[in-house]
Amino acid sequence: MKPVHALAAAAVAVIWGVNFLFIHGGLLDVPPLVLAAVRFVFVAVPAVFFVKRPRVPWWVLAGIGLFMSAGQFGAVYTAMSLGMPAGLSPLVLQSQMIFTVLIAVAFFRERPGLLEWLGLAVGVAGLVVVGIGRGLSAPIGPMLLVLLGGLSWGVGNTFSRFGKGASGLGIVVWSALWVPLPLLALASLQIGPGEVGHALLHFTGRAWISTAYTVVLASLVGYSIWNGLLGRYPASKVVPFSLLAPPSGMLAAWIVLGERPNALELIGGAVLLAGVLTALRPRRRIARGDGGAGADVAARPDGGAARDAERARTPEDAGPRGPDADQAPAGVPGSAIQRSGPNAS
Repeated sequence: MKPVHALAAAAVAVIWGVNFLFIHGGLLDVPPLVLAAVRFVFVAVPAVFFVKRPRVPWWVLAGIGLFMSAGQFGAVYTAMSLGMPAGLSPLVLQSQMIFTVLIAVAFFRERPGLLEWLGLAVGVAGLVVVGIGRGLSAPIGPMLLVLLGGLSWGVGNTFSRFGKGASGLGIVVWSALWVPLPLLALASLQIGPGEVGHALLHFTGRAWISTAYTVVLASLVGYSIWNGLLGRYPASKVVPFSLLAPPSGMLAAWIVLGERPNALELIGGAVLLAGVLTALRPRRRIARGDGGAGADVAARPDGGAARDAERARTPEDAGPRGPDADQAPAGVPGSAIQRSGPNAS
């Protein structure tokens, strides 16, 4: 990867980590589901009038919007409003990788390799340690909500696999149309229609700053750069940069908010990230059985590793492509693990 592209990938990860700090600021003035709904109104509008609709079925866009966006962020925003730290939230959201792979195994009969299973086991162990550490210092309910958000993200990833080859920015923008109304309906059930209307009519300056950052930098700019890199380089070269998001968020929350994770949370977080990195690690180059040249076999849970070792790679798998190719949104499983990136931004 060119240094400028590596720097861009790292910058996007930092933007996504710091994003949770801005979410925290908005939640000081606006109910969580209302804040999340307004965010996605502006992700969709006015961009929907300028970004071409991706050539995928409406049910794919609906699934991505309802699960990857509404479900994930509705749960995360609510959890943060109940006390989940801004620095710990992006770390626990890495659980989405675990849910994504387990869903792929259960419903698509994908077969993770030994390395993927090891990474999943290590990641689950890390989450358990984080949960124990969190339970010692605060109620664990908000953390469970973030895990629910990770599960929703994993379900959204399942829908995203049916949008392979479509513009990543197009999917982000057009799937956002499915987000605001369900969130506002849930907010009306939670706090009442009157409170929802009051929140919308009394949006504070701090809430607008929060919304501007999450819409412009985290969503539109971040995903445009990220998906462009995924189109230019193999996912195994890009996705590991997403692991910079949790430590960036924790550092920013420590500096600005004074949040200091306890020892168990730090240890569990390190173990979780190690598990994710292990699951993302490409396999070694191995020789094909037909006596041909070796095949670069990435760690893929769909059984692709074994198949790629038996046949030449298809044109779709053959190395880097132009920036418009295969721009599935971050978190989309081209295989379930390879594209499991930080949509949690």
